[in-house]
Amino acid sequence: MSGAQEQFEIKFRLPDGTDIGPRRFPPASTVATLKETIIAQWPKDKEKGPRTVNDLKLINAGKILENNKTLSECKSPICDFSGMTTMHVVVRAPTSSKQSDKRAAKKAKDFRCGCAIM
Repeated sequence: MSGAQEQFEIKFRLPDGTDIGPRRFPPASTVATLKETIIAQWPKDKEKGPRTVNDLKLINAGKILENNKTLSECKSPICDFSGMTTMHVVVRAPTSSKQSDKRAAKKAKDFRCGCAIM
């Protein structure tokens, strides 16, 4: 088989319905690599773009893909990457330091009163 046949053609559907791609990726590409591609090609005119791979979730065939998995490992009977594959991109909303501080304070309060949630 030739190298072109060994590549998966993928486009990424952004939350507003626009697409990045399609692009071809080898089966050994990790999900983190795909996310890095999305970050690099994120439209500059869109505000609140992702900064790191952890700011993104990729969904394919209803499954959230893990960063350390390769495309080959993500294949399933539902999605075999034949033809063009569309992956949906979800951007995690950034948490402000105030929200993080409030959560930490609540956990400390719950722990002090003996009602720590496990």
